Amino acid sequence: MVESLGYDELYTYDHIGVAPGADSGLKIDPFLPLVVAAAATERLRVGPLVLNNEFHHPALLARTAATFDRLTGGRLVLGLGTGYAEAEHDWIGSPIRPPGPRVARFGESLAIVRSLLDTGSVGYDGEHESVHLDTLGVRPVQAHVPFLIGGHGRRVVGLGGRYADIFQFTGLTENEDGTPSAGGFALDQVSERSTWLSDAAGDRDAEIERSALVQFTSVGPDAPPASELAERFKLPEDVVAHTPFAVFGPLEQVVDKLERLREQLGISHFVVRDPKGFAPVVEALAGR
Repeated sequence: MVESLGYDELYTYDHIGVAPGADSGLKIDPFLPLVVAAAATERLRVGPLVLNNEFHHPALLARTAATFDRLTGGRLVLGLGTGYAEAEHDWIGSPIRPPGPRVARFGESLAIVRSLLDTGSVGYDGEHESVHLDTLGVRPVQAHVPFLIGGHGRRVVGLGGRYADIFQFTGLTENEDGTPSAGGFALDQVSERSTWLSDAAGDRDAEIERSALVQFTSVGPDAPPASELAERFKLPEDVVAHTPFAVFGPLEQVVDKLERLREQLGISHFVVRDPKGFAPVVEALAGR
């Protein structure tokens, strides 16, 4: 269905159990269902959005990614993030690192996985990871498996500038209890992070596609007013009206907003949770 509606990519997620503030649906393996999805489609690119780096050893992740890319004929987009839900780690008996070490290990993992997927080998000694492999033993189909890196903090954005092929603005910040909130929805905050990304990327800035993880969509006459969403997200109405993370209203208004976000922030990649409801927007944009 997703491919027939005009979408280019399909993503899963990397959660276990039901963490505070998380969706209560099935918490499936992030890779296995996508093999089936790729087999049932012709061009759809697939991947996890995003893997919790704390759950994965970088060398084993690289092996999985390379294997998956072969099984799907070279259609992997590898989504990567630091992880955030402390409860999930408590349930599996693997304590989550504090934010600083967590981001530091994320950077080390990115370096290791990038080297293993690009060259098949790595020699790396870091504070959190030490991996030395002469050969991974499996090569991906793609010469360069694209990384989608999502996050909000400056250090993660900086890592995106160094490693991301797609950088995804999420607008999400962490509460003291580790649950996510809409603390980064304001347009000026996204603009600031876009500048951080450019500064960190340097000469490769033009190679990075900017993405938004849209937290709410509603297209058509039944879309709620901004005041209702402002109450839901606990934000001012003008923030909700302009943020890239809530897209709602009549079709033309939504299309205009997405085109404006592309002009203002360079965001050309949007990930939504309601492919059927958002399909009219995809169709409208395809004709422009």
